[in-house]
Amino acid sequence: MMVPAALLLLGALTAVVAPRLLARADWVDREPVVALWMWQCAVAAVLLCCALSMTLSAAAAWQAVRGHVFAPAPSGVAEAYAPGTGGTWAATTAVTLALAGVWSAAMLVREVVRARARRRRRRAELLVRAPLLPGEERGAGRLTVLEGERPDAWWLPGAAPQLVITTAALRRLKGRQLDALLAHEEGHAKARHDWLLHCSAALAGGFPQVPVFAAFRAEMHRLVELAADDMASRRFGRLTTALALVELNEDRGVFGPCPAPHGHVPPRVHRLLTPPDRLTAARRLRLTAMAALVPVVPVLVAFVPGLRALG
Repeated sequence: MMVPAALLLLGALTAVVAPRLLARADWVDREPVVALWMWQCAVAAVLLCCALSMTLSAAAAWQAVRGHVFAPAPSGVAEAYAPGTGGTWAATTAVTLALAGVWSAAMLVREVVRARARRRRRRAELLVRAPLLPGEERGAGRLTVLEGERPDAWWLPGAAPQLVITTAALRRLKGRQLDALLAHEEGHAKARHDWLLHCSAALAGGFPQVPVFAAFRAEMHRLVELAADDMASRRFGRLTTALALVELNEDRGVFGPCPAPHGHVPPRVHRLLTPPDRLTAARRLRLTAMAALVPVVPVLVAFVPGLRALG
């Protein structure tokens, strides 16, 4: 039972250390795409530790599970994972982690169902505010213009993604500013940021006592916006993208002395107007490779007894 316990310890250590390391890193805002990848790898490592610990604990507790898990393995490998003592502890661990896994899946399903319900509701509202013209098919156009006094734009993901923009935004944003806004929203759609938000919300909602999942959700909401800003600024310039953000949000009071709603907008504008130096391509590659190795560590830990038996 040493390996399942080691995996749980490794998962807890990753959950504590990874958020702190990312919070102290001075390059996160400079490279949001790399930071998104590192967050995903860290959370995947934590979940993988739990899944492997559950599997090995179940194999130690029940012979039927053990036979399925080690069916393709040589006899020496199966003996290396002999349960020994602690059968009750193994069964308790396996059941607890299995229930946590089922709960996580249920939270993800709930989040997806709620998101689809919100999308259906918003699409129904769009049809009321912008009814189809004679001969126009539903979902034929990717852009919908709404009459509205407040400048706004958003992307509705789904099987037929749709970009919605108000007439006030069209009047206020001119030329390349409008193009930058559209590029920002298209960046969210192309990178499928909605799934990142769903997964982070499901984990944080299912396990509110686990700080790493709450930090994961908070950082996803922030980093996806920075990544979309970079996608737009690479095509239309940082100044143009910053001006588009200002024009779109200045009536909402986000730049006042107490900007409570949309408080993330001023830092985004400041970041666009004072762009930090990007990391070198070599360092970005190293960080990406290092992050990809993090989920590999639990697999290596789980395979240690088997590798020793084969050696």
